[in-house]
Amino acid sequence: MGDLSAVDAAAGLGERPFDPRAEIGEFLRTRRARLRPQDVGLPDFGRYRRVPGLRREELAQLAGVSVAYLTRLEQGKGANVSAEVVDALARALRLTEAERVHLTHLFKCQRRKTAAPPYGERARPALRTMLASMDGVPAYVTGPRTDILAWNPLAAALFGDWDRLPARERNWARLTFLHDGSRRLFADWEARAAGVVGALRLYAGCYPDDPELAALVGELSVRSPEFRVLWARHDVAEWNHGEQRFRHPLVGELALVFETFRLPDDAEQSLTIYHAVPSTPDAENLRLLASWGAGPLPGHPARAPHSR
Repeated sequence: MGDLSAVDAAAGLGERPFDPRAEIGEFLRTRRARLRPQDVGLPDFGRYRRVPGLRREELAQLAGVSVAYLTRLEQGKGANVSAEVVDALARALRLTEAERVHLTHLFKCQRRKTAAPPYGERARPALRTMLASMDGVPAYVTGPRTDILAWNPLAAALFGDWDRLPARERNWARLTFLHDGSRRLFADWEARAAGVVGALRLYAGCYPDDPELAALVGELSVRSPEFRVLWARHDVAEWNHGEQRFRHPLVGELALVFETFRLPDDAEQSLTIYHAVPSTPDAENLRLLASWGAGPLPGHPARAPHSR
């Protein structure tokens, strides 16, 4: 991704996106702050409360741990945290499944380092052949750090001809926050942006020492105020399925359902497939889009093709 040490320093990120020990405290505090006492059956003393959300003492009571122990956890001093404690905290804080997994990873990261997948990895040739044979549905493969590794012609027609972009720009985080065309393409850009940041946070919980991720987060933190705000929330997300609405420059409004599958031989690569509900205007618009083929990414000038 290039030398972005100056960008990292400007963003205050150092050599990696975060220190797992500090992240545990930030994550627990932000989860406490979003809950009100009445949400978990505790009395609310109104204006006499000095902190938003739950107090540390209240969380300790709900999770069945001591205040001193919870304080150590929030200071990143907890070692060998059991699965039972993680589950108790997850229940008390009303964590989603993705958030519970993220918290588990953070505790594990204190004790070991995990080698991050290499930047520039490629999708298997067989996957590329399969994508090329998939007609009528946009499909693509993503890797770590939201890199886009392979896609079929209809995905290029929907999202823009990624083959015309440099390899480092074929990344959902960069496309979402740094390319104006993506803001026009996604009807609910705010939700899309939050999902992309949540996915990066989830990945960072597994690979806190990944220098490529640190460079990406540093660059986006400097260049995008929206990214900085979302990154500071410590939200995590994993979008495995749902509906995405588009405002496509050729076919207009388009609502598509998507499913994302982890690849069995590489847990860090995923296959995402979009489809339209049959016998709807969306299905007809998707068929028209397939007949017109790919063009430049909306809002971007055409570039000379790059080999993948």
